Amino acid sequence: MSNNKSESDATSLAPSSPSGSPKRAAYFVQSPSRDSHDGDKSSSMHPTPNFTTPVDSPSHPSLGRHSRNSSSSRFSGIFRSSSGRKWGRKRNEKGWPECDVILEEGDYEDQERFMRRIQAFMILLSFVALTTVFCLIIWGAARPYKPEVHVKSLAVNNFYIGAGADFTGVPTKMLTINGSLHLSVYNPATFFGIYVTSTPVKFIYADIVIASGQLKKYFQPRKSRRTVVIDVEAYRAPLYGAGSGLVASDDNVIEVPLVLKFEIKSDGHVVGKLVRTRHQKHISCSLVINSTRNKPIKFNKNSCSYT
Repeated sequence: MSNNKSESDATSLAPSSPSGSPKRAAYFVQSPSRDSHDGDKSSSMHPTPNFTTPVDSPSHPSLGRHSRNSSSSRFSGIFRSSSGRKWGRKRNEKGWPECDVILEEGDYEDQERFMRRIQAFMILLSFVALTTVFCLIIWGAARPYKPEVHVKSLAVNNFYIGAGADFTGVPTKMLTINGSLHLSVYNPATFFGIYVTSTPVKFIYADIVIASGQLKKYFQPRKSRRTVVIDVEAYRAPLYGAGSGLVASDDNVIEVPLVLKFEIKSDGHVVGKLVRTRHQKHISCSLVINSTRNKPIKFNKNSCSYT
């Protein structure tokens, strides 16, 4: 009787399945249950569903249309609009949108060029700073070396006072003088020379400049001493009212008190014209010229002031 039942079952299943397809066999996977950890060796049998093809299996990645759409939705976020339409961008052979690499390289080159300019500017700035510090150090070291100037003597070659008239015809006393002023200049600098010059040398009587001279510019080497000569002269200088005080004595001697004023300037080129030191010294001396004395007038330390 059991044989008849199995045959009827077989005949009933035969028309429902395709004639050309193989018979699908059910298989079971035996997995240990939780009770097996407690010492029970009994196992439970769980039926595993039968899949016609490996593609239908849930463990196999789907390669159908749904898989393409899902991957497209994952990677097209930056290339699709919210409506799902693709932007009008070119794609390469692999389907990826083309990027504007030329613009990116241009931006990179501009940034690199800007960085090079910054580096060049920093190098130039560092060079200028170091040069400035070096020049300040040299200037500070050369600053204390001031030239030493002393007025030695005045030789009067010609001295005359007489009556006359100025260029407008006004009668007044006239003074004529011709002489040479000797100065001693010492350069104490050990590593640079100096250029020496002066303002006009003025001989003043009662606030009137009666004679003047000028020192010609010259160069004086380091650690050297030199005596310079300044020619002083005046020809028929009018004295006006100040001349009334000049009266000859019984022996026909006239003494004229004068004030000598001028300024010595020195310019030291320490590092060419880049580092220079300049010094000025104001000199003022008092003297008396005797119309009958032919010897040079000596100046001592108390006769002149040096500031």
